Amino acid sequence: MSDQFAVQWTQTAVDDLLSVIDYVVGRDGAEVPERLYGQITHGVAGLETMPFRCRVVPELEAEGLDGYREVLVGQYRLMFTVRGNDVVLLTVLDGRRDLGELLIERALRERD
Repeated sequence: MSDQFAVQWTQTAVDDLLSVIDYVVGRDGAEVPERLYGQITHGVAGLETMPFRCRVVPELEAEGLDGYREVLVGQYRLMFTVRGNDVVLLTVLDGRRDLGELLIERALRERD
């Protein structure tokens, strides 16, 4: 029998998901984002039973940070950490973007 984990979305992850959906609606209309939302929620649901099946975020692991994992859904990276029996979803990012650039951009935005 496997452990059960509770998935918690940070506000940043929720905001990221809404931004992705808004972008896709503007680009593709309503049907594509509905399908994408379903794929993302399906990917997140798998974290309730098997979060450790997901890979450690390679860019962070290279810096000695191995407590961050990700699930890939299409071109999107859903990054999370496991805290006890909680899976904390930290962000939803477009995987085509450079992670270092995105993190710097966010840090500067939060500073202002």
